[in-house]
Order: sequence, then structure tokens, then C-alpha cells
Amino acid sequence: MRNHIIANLIIIVICVGAFSTGAVGADITLESLKLQIETLQKQVEQLEKAQLQAQQQQAQEKQVQVAAPVVEPGQVSPSKAMDTPEKTNNTISAYATMRPTFGYIDEDGDSFYDVRDALSRAGIRATNEFMPGWTAELHGEWSIDMANSGDFGKARKAYAAVASPYGRVGIGKDRPPQYLLIAEYVDIFNHANSPFAYDAESVFFVDNMLTYRLQTGKFSWLAAGQFDGGSGSDDADLVNLGVGFDHGEFHGAISYLVEDSLASEVITGEDEVWAASLAHGFANGLYLAAAYQERTYKRDLISQDRDGHTIDLAAAYPLGEQFKVKLGYFEFDDGYGQLISRKFDGYNTTLEWLPDENLRFHIEYLYRDMVYFDDFSSWVVGFRYDFAKDWRF
Repeated sequence: MRNHIIANLIIIVICVGAFSTGAVGADITLESLKLQIETLQKQVEQLEKAQLQAQQQQAQEKQVQVAAPVVEPGQVSPSKAMDTPEKTNNTISAYATMRPTFGYIDEDGDSFYDVRDALSRAGIRATNEFMPGWTAELHGEWSIDMANSGDFGKARKAYAAVASPYGRVGIGKDRPPQYLLIAEYVDIFNHANSPFAYDAESVFFVDNMLTYRLQTGKFSWLAAGQFDGGSGSDDADLVNLGVGFDHGEFHGAISYLVEDSLASEVITGEDEVWAASLAHGFANGLYLAAAYQERTYKRDLISQDRDGHTIDLAAAYPLGEQFKVKLGYFEFDDGYGQLISRKFDGYNTTLEWLPDENLRFHIEYLYRDMVYFDDFSSWVVGFRYDFAKDWRF
């Protein structure tokens, strides 16, 4: 606007100069032209002032919009947002897995059909990163017995934990290092007693437990102790230590466990277990795993000391995109003599159909050769449906 007016003034001045040299004595005098120029200059100043005021008003309106945005229905007002900033470091996960089976069972000299359950369960897990690198966690998981009346409520996990750059500490009922480092890698079958040799006498869950875990590179260091003042020792009833190494598809681990042996709430000695595991997944989908435990049963009466072991081998191989075959071998020795020993070995084979990520159908044959008692065998078909939902806020 200002440049346009100035250009007009310049044109007028030029015209005035030309007119004054060639039109002396005309009606329009030089003085009247000067008055017109002064009038135009005042109009320019007024326009500049109005333009500056308009720019200042627009800037103020923008500041108001930034400081006080319009609150739509369902949104948090700006004042509340300042008092309670939005958090995105909380998570909640709810999950369930239903695993009914139906099969023909030959057990203890008797044959029958039966509906059973392959460890159906449901749980909830929540985390809160309350400061950078520090996360609080709670986890509850309960079994669902589909084999009988559908009972719900036997706790599998119930703990709270805090993870930090210095490690993770948990208190409650949880998986011990013995399972996490040793048994988990051969526990690939659709059966409540898998892994079959480990299952005979080993620990899957431990209550009243204090746990610690530290990750350093490819190494996982685990420690746990059970402290149940109501029974057993006055200090630790169980101590479990272990270290695992994971690189790509390879896993290797060793662990040590010692726990009180109880008979009618009376300590009769202790069980000492050294264990090792190896597992590897190959590029063609083949998976191989092995777990071994050397058990020493130390009793207060020297004559009752004994040694035993467990061996679990597992293999899996995909057949196309939706099928998988699994094979297993197991061996258990409790160290007892002929009259009371539950010593056995055996094998199982499973064919799975996986039409979706959360669906699994299977048929399994299991055979357990009892050295001193009746053998066990079963043909079973089963169905597994997994559900999981995560929320972040």
C-alpha cells in the first residue's frame, strides 16, 4: 500500500515539474500542488498506522489461540492438562488360553476315555515406568480346570517386581530360575505333564519367593530364595542360582538348586540339583533342545541317601506353513530300589495344525515305560485357543 502511494507521488512531482515549465499562468498553481502532496503524505501516514495496528492485533489473537485452545467435548481442559500431564508409560495386558483335550488313556492297568486339561489359564499383567529405566510390575495368573467342573482360581503366578538398571527384584509366587533356564526350552508339548521327566519331581512355580535377575549383554544371571516362615527352615527353604547365555537362536544354561526335604512338615534332609540345558533353532525351522538334571537326595539318615537324574529331549520341525511335527524322549530315575522306585523312560510324538497365530489343534501319542510299575500310554486330540489384549496409557 505504501509503495503504491509513493509511486503516485513521484509521478505527480514529475508532472508538476513539466507543467511548471510549460504552463505558466495556468489556473493550477505550484502552491496548490504542494498542498495536495502534503495531504497525500498525511494519508500515507494514517494508512501505515492503521496497518501496524492491524498487524499487532493479529499477533495478539495468535498468542491467545496458542495459550487457550478451544476445548472440544471429551478433551481435557488446558488447566487440567498442566496439572496432570499426559502419561504413556503405563501398560496393562490381559490374556487367557483354553486347552481342552480328549483322549484314550491306558493307565495303571485300566483303559478309558477322558476329557482333560492341558494347563488352561488366565492372567493380567501391568507395568509402570515411574522414572527413566525404572519400572514397577504386577502379575497375577490363575489356572482354569477344564477337565472337571471348570474351576478357576488356583494361583500360578502372584508377584510384584521392580526393574532398574541394576537388575530386577520380585516378591511373590513365580517361575524359579530352574524352570526359566532349564525346563522351559524342552517344554514344547501340549500336555499338562510336559516336560515329562522334569515334571516328576522338579519345581515349576515357587511361592513365598524373592527373585533377582540381571542382564549383562548375552548373559542372564538369576537368583531366587524361598522364605516360608510357616514351615521348613527359619531362613531359606529353597535357594536357586543360574546363568544363561543366549545368542541368536542358541541357548545354553547351568543352574544349581538346593531345597529342604519335608515329611509331615518335618525337615528330613535336603535335595541338591545341578542342571544344564542346550537349545538351538536352525534356519530351516528345525528346533532341538536338551535338559539334564543330576539330583542328590541327602537325608539325615545316611542309609537313605540316593542319587537320581532327569533327561528331557525335544525336537520340532515345520511341515509347510501350517503344520509342525514334534518328538520327545525322556528318562527319570529317583534313585530308589526295586520295590518303590518310580523309574521310567518314554517318548511322545505330536502333529500340530496351526491355522492362525492364536489357534492350535494337535494329535499326540505318549508312551511311558515304567520299570517296576504298569506302563502308561495315550492317544489324545486337543485344541488350544489363545487370547491377549494390551493397553497403553
